[in-house]
Amino acid sequence: MRQQIEVKLHAKSVKDITKGYPLLAKEAMESSEVAMEEGSLLRIVDPNGRYIATGYYGLQNKGIGWVLTRKETEKIDAAFFATKMKEAIAKRARFYDAEDTTAFRVFNGEGDGIGGLIIDFFNGYYLVSWYSEGIYSFRDDIYQALHEVVEVRGLYEKLRFNTNGQYLEQDDYVSGEKGDFPLIVMENGMNYAVDLNDGAMTGIFLDQREVRKALRDHYAEGKTVLNTFSYTGAFSVAAVLGGATGTTSVDLAKRSLPKTIEQFAVNGIDYEAQDIKVMNVFDYFRYAERHGLKFDVVVLDPPSFARTKKMTFSTAKDYPKLLKDTLKITNNGGLIIASTNNASFNMKKFKSFIDKAFTETNTRYNILEEYQLPEDFTVPHNYPEFNYLKVVFIKVMN
Repeated sequence: MRQQIEVKLHAKSVKDITKGYPLLAKEAMESSEVAMEEGSLLRIVDPNGRYIATGYYGLQNKGIGWVLTRKETEKIDAAFFATKMKEAIAKRARFYDAEDTTAFRVFNGEGDGIGGLIIDFFNGYYLVSWYSEGIYSFRDDIYQALHEVVEVRGLYEKLRFNTNGQYLEQDDYVSGEKGDFPLIVMENGMNYAVDLNDGAMTGIFLDQREVRKALRDHYAEGKTVLNTFSYTGAFSVAAVLGGATGTTSVDLAKRSLPKTIEQFAVNGIDYEAQDIKVMNVFDYFRYAERHGLKFDVVVLDPPSFARTKKMTFSTAKDYPKLLKDTLKITNNGGLIIASTNNASFNMKKFKSFIDKAFTETNTRYNILEEYQLPEDFTVPHNYPEFNYLKVVFIKVMN
């Protein structure tokens, strides 16, 4: 039997939840003497005991749970989840009908009404990511709902939460047809190899789809392109298919080499004609500067936080320095595609990092394009703080 608890909001938090804010923060609630279990249903009331919403308790880095409904009599069961999924899938009809794209987000957590739950589509296969033990406790109902709403060729899952400091390890396969990996998916006509059963990552970040398309369609032709923090080289593939004269992909992970070769291969690209470096990006900047290497286009998409034996990097404090290092190896008139998925600051703050770097190096610049999350990555209406992706195309003017 699922635990059900009544929790009172502080008066100052009532307005936010009433207006549609989906996240339940610990400080928003008056202290409760009842110990909450992951997955407990929460009857959320104002200080006078009047009903506001129903949510669930699930610890993740953003808060302690999420609002599920503001209808007091609505049951949280398989039918509830099926309704949410039908609404989400209807929004993605264009993607299901597309002939040149077979990988996209089907359900984007709080943007589609269920915080902590992400569902991605990969050429007939569905990958479900669970971000708390609380939402995972609804697993049976959610999988029943998914099978009711769509035809599932094969189902995989990722548990992106931990217990007692240890991430849960499991076979990612759930049901249906087992994938023959690498699975080839299409994105705006480009091929990408993915693996749904190989650790935390799949081989491609779907939220950068439109950025890769822009690089291919408008900025790569006749250019030399440096792809830093390149992962599996997805941006490098887009650049070559857009007519780049050469690409250099740099990533510290040893797996980046075979994975990048694989991405080139599934697009019929001779990987030996491209440069793939397995090394620390910061070391590569120094290497390139020493050797007088410069590029027409630099893709800059670092992790939000990284630590090596030599240094610690955080986009929140170190992005201006990263840009200044990038400018040293970018040709005059060149382009920097600056990107971050750090949700702790907004686009305005990110642009201030850009301005700081260019001002301190006495370099003029022009912003050509900006991108945030694509349309399949739905975010809650009127709450832009959930739109974590920030990408700025910067032309170097000096």
